[in-house]
Amino acid sequence: MKHLKVIAFTHKQIELKELGKLVLCQENLTEKLQQVQKQFDIPEMFYLSTCNRVEFVMATAQPVDRDFAQQFLQALSIGLCPYYMNTFIDAASIYENQEALNHLLRTSCSLESLVVGEKEILAQLRKAYEHCRVAGLTGDFLRMVMGCVVKTAKEVYTHTNISRNPISVVSLAYRKLKELKQCLNARVLLVGAGETNRNISKYLQKHKYSNFAVFNRTLANAQKLAADLSGEAYDLEALKTYNKGFDVIITCTSATQPLITAEVYKSLLNGETDRKTVVDLAVPNDTAAEVLEQYQVNYIEVNSLNEVAKKNLNERYQELVHAEKIINQNIDEFLPMLKQRRIEVAMRQVPETIKQIKDRALNTVFADEVQAMDAQSRQLLEKVINYMEKKYIKVPMVMAKEILINNN
Repeated sequence: MKHLKVIAFTHKQIELKELGKLVLCQENLTEKLQQVQKQFDIPEMFYLSTCNRVEFVMATAQPVDRDFAQQFLQALSIGLCPYYMNTFIDAASIYENQEALNHLLRTSCSLESLVVGEKEILAQLRKAYEHCRVAGLTGDFLRMVMGCVVKTAKEVYTHTNISRNPISVVSLAYRKLKELKQCLNARVLLVGAGETNRNISKYLQKHKYSNFAVFNRTLANAQKLAADLSGEAYDLEALKTYNKGFDVIITCTSATQPLITAEVYKSLLNGETDRKTVVDLAVPNDTAAEVLEQYQVNYIEVNSLNEVAKKNLNERYQELVHAEKIINQNIDEFLPMLKQRRIEVAMRQVPETIKQIKDRALNTVFADEVQAMDAQSRQLLEKVINYMEKKYIKVPMVMAKEILINNN
């Protein structure tokens, strides 16, 4: 593992808003990576960029330290001023050898993520590697490393509970809403067009909900979200006069006083008497207490969801021990496999070398003697030599593997 190196810039040492300065432009990404690979004579490498990390994974025999990292970043020409260059280099995490493999496995299993247990990182890793593989930036060594990375992550996600229960308020809210078995044509009123409501609307749209009306203080923002959902857009004042009825209200605004008052709720009902659902993700709540006192409501509110989210997060952290055990097992299994692969690669030349020796013996060294033989004798000699050639090829491979096994 002595050639595996990783230069990592992550949320642990760098603020998320600053990490963006390290992201390479996709437009000429391959060209830039090929350029630095050639400049620094790096046999294999790939680049990973997510919302909370930027990493360069390399297979190289040369030392990779902070001086190298600085020269490497400068060569990428991403326009860092001296202040940011020094800040990022000081904050860089540099891994090598088995520590680098451990880091990649922990990353793929989301143990190094901002939110432990989020599976997206594995897909991001695979996509990053595949991009660089297609560009010719990687080879056999990183192929094997990625095989171990994917295998380990799948085992962790399968055999532990590290990603089982959702820990975001939005995903929890959608799960609660799903349990109520609303029909796909349910009339959904989205009050607020901020990030939270945009995120929950993605869940709804993904699961084929199709009947939306969006209300927001700034009408332009309501129109933008409504356009994404093929719905209708209104300003907040329209809540008081909206008369098309509803099945679900999802509200999340920054209002300091309740927007869904008993009077507004009655107006929104438009004479309907069946039980409705309110998902209130605002702090403080957008729904007045009187609404819950006077009407039958399936009420999903942010405080209870936050408690569940904290509980689920704690449960995930309890799974870290199990995940790390799986990681260590995979490292122990991978190292002998890597040594065996190195032997296989080194032995590739054996068959050709033996064939060359055979040809030289028959056609040069003992050419006169062979020519003096009758046809039957030459044929027998060929059979004997071909048999020995095959055995000679097999013997060093078997012996090398036995030595490897015995050493382990």
